[in-house]
Order: sequence, then C-alpha cells, then structure tokens
Amino acid sequence: MLRKPPGINRRDFLKLMGAFAGASAALTACAPDQPPGPQPTRVIPTPVFPTGVPPEPVLPPVPLGVIVLNRMAYGPRPGDVEAFNALGATDEERLRVYVSQQLNPDSIDDSEFEGRYAAAGFETLHKTQEELYHDHIANNPYDSNDETYWEWYSKPAYELVEASFLRAVYSKKQLVEVLADFWHNHFNVYFWQDDGVPLLVSYNRDVLRKHMLGNFRQMLEAVATHPSMLYYLNQNNSSDAGPNENFARELFELHTLGAENYLGVLDPNLVQKDANGIAVGYVDNDVYEAARALTGWRVDDDIYEYEDGVEKTGRFLYYKPWHDRFNKLVLGKYIPPDQPDMQDGRDVLDLLAYHPGTARHISRKLARRFISDTPPESVVEAAAAVFMEYRNAPDQLKRVVETILLSSEFRSTWGAKIKRPLEAAIATMRALNTEFTRLPNGIQWMCSMMGQAMFERRPPDGYPDVKEAWANTMSMLYRWNFAVAISENWMDDEEQQRTIRTDILGQTPPELRTAESLADFWIPRILNRPMSDADRQAVIAVMAQEYGTQEELPQDHIDYVLPGMVEVILMSPDFQWK
Repeated sequence: MLRKPPGINRRDFLKLMGAFAGASAALTACAPDQPPGPQPTRVIPTPVFPTGVPPEPVLPPVPLGVIVLNRMAYGPRPGDVEAFNALGATDEERLRVYVSQQLNPDSIDDSEFEGRYAAAGFETLHKTQEELYHDHIANNPYDSNDETYWEWYSKPAYELVEASFLRAVYSKKQLVEVLADFWHNHFNVYFWQDDGVPLLVSYNRDVLRKHMLGNFRQMLEAVATHPSMLYYLNQNNSSDAGPNENFARELFELHTLGAENYLGVLDPNLVQKDANGIAVGYVDNDVYEAARALTGWRVDDDIYEYEDGVEKTGRFLYYKPWHDRFNKLVLGKYIPPDQPDMQDGRDVLDLLAYHPGTARHISRKLARRFISDTPPESVVEAAAAVFMEYRNAPDQLKRVVETILLSSEFRSTWGAKIKRPLEAAIATMRALNTEFTRLPNGIQWMCSMMGQAMFERRPPDGYPDVKEAWANTMSMLYRWNFAVAISENWMDDEEQQRTIRTDILGQTPPELRTAESLADFWIPRILNRPMSDADRQAVIAVMAQEYGTQEELPQDHIDYVLPGMVEVILMSPDFQWK
C-alpha cells in the first residue's frame, strides 16, 4: 500500500494523490507540438488540488540544463545544472561542450565514483569471460543441490546489477550509462537466460560498453558471437540438421532492419531491389536463409560430451560439422556454397549492418530515447545519413548520437517523454543525494514492482521506451512507494548489512522555518525549475498542515513532516517528465 506522508491528514492526502493520479494518467497523451527554440514549454493537465487554486496552464520555460540532464543523464544531482551553465556563455555553447565531454568519457574525472566502486569490493566483475565460465559454470565448487551453488553461480550477474546502479547514480559519465541501458534493451538478454547467467558481466562490458560509441557492424558481430546471446536466443543448438530461427528472426526484426522494414510472406524474387540489387525490406524467407547461414555458430561448452573438437571453455565456437554448406539467398544476395568458415554468417551481418533500413531503424530508436516517443523524422533522416556515411568508421555510433544530441529538436522538446521506472528510481536517488555503497536487495525488488527490474525483460524486444507502457496505476503507485521508502530510509537490508541513507533534514538550511520557505527550497532543489503556482501551493499546504504558510514551524513538526513534503514533490507529474 502507498503510505501517506507523515503529518498530512488522510482526507487531504487522498485528494492530493487523486489530483496527481489524474495528472499522471494524462502522461499517456502526446505533448502538444512545440515551436523550435531553446526555451520549450509544455501544457499540463488541470488537476484539482486541496488548496482549490487552479494551476497555471503553462509552466515557465524549462532551462536547457534541465533538458540535457534529464535525457542525456539520469537526472541532475545537486550542483549539476549550475556546472552545466558554467560551460559557456550561451545554451548552444554549453550543449556542445557537454556533448563533447560525454562523448569522450575517458577525458572525464570520475574519481568520486571510482572510489565508491573500489569501496564496494565486488568479487567477480574483474573476471574475463573465460574466468566467469570456468569459475561459476564449468567448475562451480558447490553441490548443485546446495543453495550456495546457485548463489555462487549467479553472483556475477547480481554484482553487475549493483555496479550498474552505482554507476548510474554516481558516475559523471552519465551518457555512457544511458547508452549502456539503451543498447542492453536493443540487444536484450534476460538475466536468467539458460546456461550463462554469470556471462552477463562479459556481455555488458565486452560487447555493449566496448562498442556503444564505436562501429555498429563490429558491435553486431560481437553480439552474435557472445555466449549470452547464443544461449538466450537458442543459437547454440542451431545446426544443419535443424536450423533454429530464433536468433535470425530477432536479428532482422529487432537488432537491425526492424519490423518497419518487414514485408511479410512474399516471394523474395518479387521484392523491390535497390541499385545494388539488395532488397529494400525483408520477408520470412530471408529469416530462414539467414538461420541456415548462421548454423554452427555456438558456444564451446561440450554439452553433448561426445563431440570432437568441442571443449568446455565457454568461448564462441564456429562448429563446422553443424554448418549448412549449401547456397543461400538473403535480401536478394546470392551466397555461394562452401565458403570459408563463418563467411556465410558474416555476409548476412554485412547485408544487415550496411542496409539503409537498419540506419533508419537504429536512428529512430536513438532519437526516441533522447527526444520524444514519436521522434521528428528530420532528426531520424539526418542521423541515418550519418550512420550510412560513416558505416565503416570506428566512431560511427558516436557520430550518430552526436547528430541527435546537437539537433535543434533535442534542445526544443520537453514533456514528450516520461521517465521509465528505472530512470525515476535513479533520478530520485540522484536528486536527494542518497548515499549507498552496496545496493540493498529491496531496490531491485521495488523496480520489479514498478515493472522494470534491471536486465529482467523476458521477451527479446527489451523494455518499452514510450510513455503508454509506464503511465499506469500500478507503476505509478510503486514509483510513489519508492519515493517514500528512499526519503524515509526504509530500504536497509539488515540481513546483508547494507544501508542506503537520505538525509533530508541535514540537506535543508536550518534557517528555513516556514512551510513556504521549505517548499521554495526543495521544489527547485529537486526539479531545478519552478512548479506552477497551484502545484506549489499544494506542496506548501502539505508542509504547513495546521500552521500558517509563513508561520514559523516547531522543530518536531519540521522533522516529522518535511520528508513527506519532499515525497509529494517526487510524486508530482513534474518529476516524471523528461
């Protein structure tokens, strides 16, 4: 159950939450069209507040620093907006400097985070892919019927979750963390995928993070040959005797061309071709032929024990006895028989990675993440043109991301997206300067209840990136519960002796003694911008209770009610927009 903030009577709290619920439901509606320019505004729904004061129909302009730090980052920590504003004399200059910094993460001093990471004492995250397989899968020292066996088996993946939260909350390399999340959702692998849970650490580090600002074709092959993906989409058992199309289908539908370029069940000879003779879209037969081209791409895991040339290293293995050696036809390209090892599969990856449809699909997904649920086609086309022009460049994806982030549409859009649950949880901890080193288990559980536990999307499509998927009652209620739990310091894990602390009183200037002054400190502190007057009055009323809005409050009242007032700001629709 959602707990009401302390000090507010039940009737007013329910009225206030009803108002916010109505506003949250309206998040599912598309934001109104906005003219280009550096100072966007948005129209908000009109809830009924306990004060009876109608809200302003339009909020003040949203500063560019707020836009940048809510979309290129997981929300600002205290001082981040001021640091952004110090990067230049104009918004355009500040944005260019910040984008350049974030796209060159090795230049960023991240010593604060690195100190926290070292203090966490992770035991498994330094291990290579081979070490992860050897230590936690092939040579697990515990009995398989013992609970300790499963704890040791899954420890690397659980530590990866902890480290990912730690990076997202504290690292200054925020764009890296946003992109790590983006690419994991794009090339989704489920936490508990069969046979290779510990290898998720390597997949995240050696594939997604390594290539996120690099070349898409190289990333695509790194994904296709990593045991995490080979296990997850059943490629590990795909042979000429029975090609498994799971990976091949998602390779077309999700990873490259996208459903937007699917032409259905057609004769491939009837599909329109471009000037190079390559099909403009794909049909089912292309999936089947690609599955044949990829047979024999598997893991060196000796699962059948009787196979010659197969060991138990956990590495990628091209197993020639399983490969379909005959000719294929994919996207209009004839693939001859008996090519060199892996050439059939690499031909397919080339066709897909260099296809204009893939350029548009990837660019649209990136623009959706960084701008709006329905990104402007002008930005998509501009990014796709860069994708194609630099398709062989080692920094191809870096250039594509830069094109999107420096677009006028990025600067001039606000409120066309809402934070997904993970983003809201991390943004809450960043805004409140929450302190932790090792993550209590309850954090991941709460994210699961919101609908987005990290790395736990079962279907291969990844977590949705549109507001309709998240602006629902249960997800919002658990966001509010999370805000309460973090503000009230309820998330400690006593069994594992892990603590997480938010010192709201300690961060509040002691000279602030009235409901009005306390609200006027915490509203911009959390949102980095004003609320509408009606919303501000509602927050002040929560703090004031039976006292006047400008009356000096007793200390015990402040101690008891202030966290509840902060929670209400975090529950507001204003905090959900990005």
